[in-house]
Amino acid sequence: MPPSNEIIIAGAGIGGLAAALSLHDAGFAVQVFEAVSEIKPLGVGINLLPHAVREIEELGLRAPIGHGGVACRELAFFTKRGERIWSEPRGIAAGYRWRQISIHRGALQLLLLEAAKQRLGIGSLRFGCQLAGFEAQPASGVRARFLDRVTGRQSITAEGRLLIACDGIHSAARRILYPDEGPPRWNGAVMWRGVAEFDRVLDGYTMIMAGHPRAKFVCYPISHVASRPGAQQINFVAELRCDATSLEERQDWNRPGRLEDFLPAFERFRFEWLDVPALIRAAPVVWVYPMVDRDPLPRWTHGPVTLLGDAAHPMYPIGSNGASQAILDARVLTGCLRHYHGDLERGLERYDQLRRPATAGIVLSNRQQGPEAAMQLVEDRAPDGFARLDDVVTLSELEAIADKYKRLAGFAVSELNARSSLADPTP
Repeated sequence: MPPSNEIIIAGAGIGGLAAALSLHDAGFAVQVFEAVSEIKPLGVGINLLPHAVREIEELGLRAPIGHGGVACRELAFFTKRGERIWSEPRGIAAGYRWRQISIHRGALQLLLLEAAKQRLGIGSLRFGCQLAGFEAQPASGVRARFLDRVTGRQSITAEGRLLIACDGIHSAARRILYPDEGPPRWNGAVMWRGVAEFDRVLDGYTMIMAGHPRAKFVCYPISHVASRPGAQQINFVAELRCDATSLEERQDWNRPGRLEDFLPAFERFRFEWLDVPALIRAAPVVWVYPMVDRDPLPRWTHGPVTLLGDAAHPMYPIGSNGASQAILDARVLTGCLRHYHGDLERGLERYDQLRRPATAGIVLSNRQQGPEAAMQLVEDRAPDGFARLDDVVTLSELEAIADKYKRLAGFAVSELNARSSLADPTP
């Protein structure tokens, strides 16, 4: 008999849920297994670029993501003194047919989860089940084994035609496929992240980046819901880079951070248009993370098993691409499986051929600062400030940096506006 669950998805993060909704919409039977027993709105803010928003809207979720987040209209780079380096319109203001949305990661995950419950049915979602292993089944697909997250004992075995591992940067599936890979790579940067209710910055629709890679501050609004007029929920990232590059030198990551560990480095970030220390102090809690990624893999797909999202291509959070690329993975995967419906493993191979090189390019570009290279360029040439930006860097240099990254990451305006959805059958 054919397996009862046509496609098994391990992980109910943004990538896993986007894949579940997309595959279900395309007519596939889907079963989702998530390690935690209850999904809570954890994390901080993220950005969804127009190519990802377009695919979310194709799933009928235009209104929910619009209500849950803020449409970004501009991206602006500044020096550590608050001098404007470069700005460009984003989303609809830039000529895209789709918005760029800034939203709390937990809010987006819950939005996707609610849609999955309604469309797939609650019985298609299993919680407290952590992927432990899998075996290909000749001529029938794959058998996946899951552990009870609390007891550590095997809780369930599922059979399906495919296994899509969306289980994050510490993916069990990736570890099984590449047992000698080792821990994630750390570049020496540490990020303190938080969300604060604060007065609008500039027009209230702008993403701000100030400083340079050794001391960088990023902030953007993620919700208009606030307790007083003129305020927003603003996500921020305060990033410092040290010379160490071994994670063993710093322990207990993903924990509450201490202001004394990083705020002194940003005390001078007091601009006419933003008091950075005041914004940081307004956050009820800050979280500390290392900036880590992994080297691109030689292949994601192994027979009836493949990787998706952070399990496949964890990348530095530069250029607003982590969640966006996971959503693109989900949609390209759907298009490939729709085209090769009679040979799903061939569909997985095609997905691998399309997405692995594309995301590898982004991983490597982000190691070179991606679009944020403009900030380092100005810091290198004018560390003590400038009277005229034109004396430091040309407009064509700045435009070239921005345009190159858009093309690499797949959201150049003309190309995105002209192409069809990624979930359309892909030969």
